[in-house]
Amino acid sequence: MSSAAITPARPSALAPSGERWTWLSIMERASSADLERVMLAGTPPDMKGLVGWEWSGGNCVKLYSLLGIRRFVKGFYDGPPRDQGPEPFVQGYNIASPGLPLDAAPRCKPSDEAPHRYGFYRVHAPVRGARDSRYENAVLLDYGLGGNGLFGPPLRDYVVQVYPDDPDLLLGKAYGAIGPIRIPLNYFVLSRWRKHEFRG
Repeated sequence: MSSAAITPARPSALAPSGERWTWLSIMERASSADLERVMLAGTPPDMKGLVGWEWSGGNCVKLYSLLGIRRFVKGFYDGPPRDQGPEPFVQGYNIASPGLPLDAAPRCKPSDEAPHRYGFYRVHAPVRGARDSRYENAVLLDYGLGGNGLFGPPLRDYVVQVYPDDPDLLLGKAYGAIGPIRIPLNYFVLSRWRKHEFRG
C-alpha cells in the first residue's frame, strides 16, 4: 500500500440533485449543510471584476422575510480608502431593498435612481493567521475597515464565487464581530445586477 498522502476531495458545489445552483434555488431550497459545502468548494471572486457593479442580494434565512430584510443590494467600487487595511483592496456598500418576491428584480431605497448607500466595507483577501481568516478561498468584506464610525455594522462577511466559470453568482457567510468574538449569523447569495458609477 502506498504511503503517499491522499488529498481530501473538495466539497461539491452542486445541489443534491446533481444540478448547478442558481440564485433562486439557493434561496428556496439550500440547507445550511448545502451552503457550507458551497462555501468550502467556492473560489475567490476577482475583486476587480466586482467593481462597478451592484448585485441583487438575498439572505438565505427565511425568517428575515418577516423582518423585511431578506432582500438587499451590494455594490463594489474603486475609490479613496475609507480606512487603512490590507492591500490590494476594493470597497463596497449596502442598499436596502423592499420586501419583494424572490423572483422579482431588486429595487433600491429610496429609489433606483438615487439609492441610499450605507454599511461600507473594505474587500480584501483574508490574512492568513489573522482573526478573520476562516475561509482562505474567499474574499473578506470587512465592515470594521469601512469607515462607518463607532456604530457601524459589526460584521465580517466571507464571499466565494460558486462556480469557477460563472463570475455572476456569489455566496457569502456573515459573522457578527463583537470585540474578539466571531458569531456565525447567516448565509447570503449575490447575483450580478446592474452597473453603477459610484466612486465614494
